[in-house]
Amino acid sequence: MDNSDSGITRFTMLAHGLFHTYELSIPIFVIVWLDVFDTTAAVLGLIIGAGYALIGVGAVPSGIIADRVGSRSLIIASVVGMGGGFLLVAFAQNLLMLAAALLLWGVAASLYHPAGLSLISRFAQARGTVFAYHGVGGNIGTVMGPLVTVVLLTFLDWQIVVGILALPVIPIVVLGSRISFDETTGTSDASADAEPSYRAVFIRDSRRLFTLGFTIALVVVMLYGTYYRGLLTFLPEVIGTLEGLAAIELAGQRTPPAQYIYTGLLLVGIAGQYAGGRVTDRIDPTLALAGALGALGTLAVLFLPVAAVGTLPFLLLCGLMGFFLYASAPIYQVTIADHAHEDVHGLSYGFTYFGMFGVGAGGAALAGAVLTYANATVLLQTLAALAALALLLTLSLWRRDQVAHARATHSD
Repeated sequence: MDNSDSGITRFTMLAHGLFHTYELSIPIFVIVWLDVFDTTAAVLGLIIGAGYALIGVGAVPSGIIADRVGSRSLIIASVVGMGGGFLLVAFAQNLLMLAAALLLWGVAASLYHPAGLSLISRFAQARGTVFAYHGVGGNIGTVMGPLVTVVLLTFLDWQIVVGILALPVIPIVVLGSRISFDETTGTSDASADAEPSYRAVFIRDSRRLFTLGFTIALVVVMLYGTYYRGLLTFLPEVIGTLEGLAAIELAGQRTPPAQYIYTGLLLVGIAGQYAGGRVTDRIDPTLALAGALGALGTLAVLFLPVAAVGTLPFLLLCGLMGFFLYASAPIYQVTIADHAHEDVHGLSYGFTYFGMFGVGAGGAALAGAVLTYANATVLLQTLAALAALALLLTLSLWRRDQVAHARATHSD
């Protein structure tokens, strides 16, 4: 890679890693916040879900903003906003302040993916390589962020830990301000005037995008997103209520195992992402997605019964859950692409992010409400039902594709 690509790679890797550090560290703090703010899982789930939802709600408009103000500026604004939101969390004295801080974080976080992916696609020479490193940066944040959070919480007060997590913003902003590349689109004012308005293009492309096949695939992503967020947001809290799991001793400090199991699940998820991407080259992605969803539904049903059997079988189940949870991501991304015309792939992923992060954020509120007014058994059964519904829709989509392919073959 040349110097420009190297700078873009370092900048986007760090920013992407920071995004996932914050996203997946929040559930670690749930156990603490439930006690500190003396609240219920239902209320906290609603607050956290609202913050997560803004990531998806803001994805499409963020893409439009990136075209107008430039990707670099938007990424820097995103990083500063995410760090600022987290820093405000450290000063939260009540639920209202916590909610305001998480909402600010969600708005800032919504800016990152459209801007980061746009920066790479437009200005990197070795785009495939830079995209690969970008994904690696996200994976590192997915695992190391929660792990560092757990370790720090063992020795420090939670407000101090939140403040420490805001510190990486400084070097990322400095790096982003110093990297050099030609951030111009090459589009003249005259040609811009001749093009249709954003609104007209959006309406035209949306009509072209929303075929029956794409609509079914998008609903599947929404159901998967709800399962994903509903599972992860309160997973440490659910695991913490299980009996028979021994505390872990680190440097003389005893820590409940829930946070470490949660982090281990995310670590296995990296292997799942890789496997999910590879499997789409070998079998029909829609059928592969059905298999992953079936596994997630089954694992949700078995979660508590296996936990009662013993620690080792439970850890194995958690590993499988992390594997299939993250293996589903590259599979549904390919499935979306297969059911959208090439000319509107960008818009298709804008709606996909809205479905995954926006609608899916409702899973946090759902999980909190079920844990407050029912119990973990009902929550896991609810998640299994979501996976089952997504599985049925995916199988109907696969069957529809088979029929369409047979008709096309017959007509030839």
